[in-house]
Amino acid sequence: MDVLIHVFVALHIIGIASLLGGFLTQLRAMGDGTARFTPAMLHGALTMLVTGAVLVGLNQADDQTVNNIKIGVKLALLVVILGLVYVKRDDEKVEEGLFALVGGLTTVNIFIAVLWT
Repeated sequence: MDVLIHVFVALHIIGIASLLGGFLTQLRAMGDGTARFTPAMLHGALTMLVTGAVLVGLNQADDQTVNNIKIGVKLALLVVILGLVYVKRDDEKVEEGLFALVGGLTTVNIFIAVLWT
């Protein structure tokens, strides 16, 4: 079971890397006012959602303690991120504030995952 959990943790990290990497590659465009949400950002957020749900299930099945409040906060942030990226995915340009919000929420989600014990 530990190997399976570690595989899904790795996939979860790949998802967040895709989301944050997509944001970081658009920073220069954000300064020019031409930033857009890339497909990698949408796929990364979806990967995070699926793997996160699987991780909660696997940890509960393995009788490990799951902090439901932490998971709920992370899920709420991810739903906001996913909603924004999904709705604006076809736009040629995304407002700077909206784009920065997605990057900020992604970063907050990472810090919650790492620091909230």
